[in-house]
This record gives sequence, structure tokens and C-alpha cells, in this order.
Amino acid sequence: MTNTVNEIAHPGVIMQISGPMAEVMILSKSACSSCQVKGACNMSEMEEKRVFVTLPPEHTYKSGQQVNVVMRQALGNLAVFLGYILPFIILLLTLISFISMGLGEGIAGIFSLLILVPYYFILHKSKEKLSRKFSFQIAPI
Repeated sequence: MTNTVNEIAHPGVIMQISGPMAEVMILSKSACSSCQVKGACNMSEMEEKRVFVTLPPEHTYKSGQQVNVVMRQALGNLAVFLGYILPFIILLLTLISFISMGLGEGIAGIFSLLILVPYYFILHKSKEKLSRKFSFQIAPI
């Protein structure tokens, strides 16, 4: 569900409020979960996700309240780039480089996959910095 062209919003429920932070549970649905014949196959998928949202100082939110969790679309695009596209580019470039250096395809493939270990380690170590950039807001429904 989208609020505006520049925002992505998902309905959620405030589970807990502690200080300036609220824990919000959103229900992530695949396309199959809304299908009318989802019981006929095993493809339906619904998953609960919990996100932490910094509340504005003068908030009136309460536990159990239904809200929209909102994030700027550009941040979603950046997350996809960092999580999927950039690692794929790194993998492909290192695979081509190792093969052109004369390594066999199997060894080049293993080394290319191992190159991603430091990438994801650095991404994990940058989690705190990235979490400040990837902030969610909530809005009442």
C-alpha cells in the first residue's frame, strides 16, 4: 500500500511503547496470501515483522492502536541496492575476473562467493549507521 508516490506504507499494530520507541508489528503478505484459492496450493505466505519506530515527542499513540508504518521509497530502493544489486555486481565482476585470470570455473565461483563474506560483514558492522538512515515513521489510520 502506498500513501504518496514517494512513500511506502504498511498497516501495523503498536505492540509496545517504551520511552520514545514503539514496537510495531506489520503483517507482510505475498501475492498468494490475498488469492481467493490460496488453500488449493501451498504457495500462500504471510509473515509477521516487527519494526522499531521513533515516536514524535508529543505523540498520543497507545499499545494496540492500528497505524501505518511509513518509509520513503528512495530508502527502500537503497536497501534493495545494498542487499541484492551491489552484491550481485560484485559477484559477477569477481567471477569474470577470476575466470579471465585462468582459474577454473568451480574455483572462481567459490572465490567469488567468498568475496561476499567481507561485504556482508561490513554491511552488518554498518548496521547502526544504516539504521539511523533507514528510519520508519508511523501515522494513524
